[in-house]
Amino acid sequence: MRILVTGASGFVGSAVVRALLERGHEVWAGSRGGRPVAGAHAVGLDVTDPGSVQRAVGQADPEAVVHLVGIIVEKGTQTFERVHVDGTRNVLAAVPRTARYVHMSALGADPQSASGYSASKGRAEALVQGSGLTFTIFRPSLIFGPGDDFFGRVLRELVSTAPIVPQIGDGSFPFRPVSVQDVATAFAGAVETGTGRGETYALTGPDEFTFRQLLELELRALGKTKPIVPVPLALMNLAVPLMQVLPNPPITKDQYAMLKAGNTAPNEPARTVFGLPMRRLADDLPGLLAQHRS
Repeated sequence: MRILVTGASGFVGSAVVRALLERGHEVWAGSRGGRPVAGAHAVGLDVTDPGSVQRAVGQADPEAVVHLVGIIVEKGTQTFERVHVDGTRNVLAAVPRTARYVHMSALGADPQSASGYSASKGRAEALVQGSGLTFTIFRPSLIFGPGDDFFGRVLRELVSTAPIVPQIGDGSFPFRPVSVQDVATAFAGAVETGTGRGETYALTGPDEFTFRQLLELELRALGKTKPIVPVPLALMNLAVPLMQVLPNPPITKDQYAMLKAGNTAPNEPARTVFGLPMRRLADDLPGLLAQHRS
């Protein structure tokens, strides 16, 4: 099957491309720079440029499109609205009407969310649902794996930088991280079999953690022992807006809103429908952090 993948050079995109190639598909790897991907056809694709999207789709002539492009932090013209909403609109307009379409959203996607990220993901989902295409939507939780940003950088820096580890509030916010291998397996299965047409699936792992437990897990994986000190939400509510004047704030207002909301859901029915291996964060984290250090 000929498959066009947007965001193919990213953390999740690279894993999805590998999974599709391993299954024998012809993959067109779309990225803004047209970066080469071993075994795939590289194609320049900027989702914020309708002409770029049309040209990439014309080159690939895909039987299926996997749309993965997303950002966590807004920078300059790369806003949530422009990338997630307008970008999705541009891709949907270019997808052949007979093609399968598989969309990466996010757990917590909701047009009414206090998080700009989650609200934009919710608006993008609405575009997909009204597109008339044969679609499947996936909503991953925090994703871990080789090259991930949250566990490999953000959480590592949080527990490593100071003599103490700051904890937001009481640390009870729940999360259910999922491995990038599980995510890639789900996307490949939806493309390959057409399973889950018109459905939206949460993608979560086998284990649920509170934010405090994630901090403790990260410390153990790094071989560190430090006190974890709660920071009252009232203080965080004052401090986070002030941090935004920094060139690279340790946490954005949007990330803060998402952390307070938590990020969890049952791993069924996706686990059974797509035969997901359900890798465990506790098993993989020491190796992942060692890779980041090297």
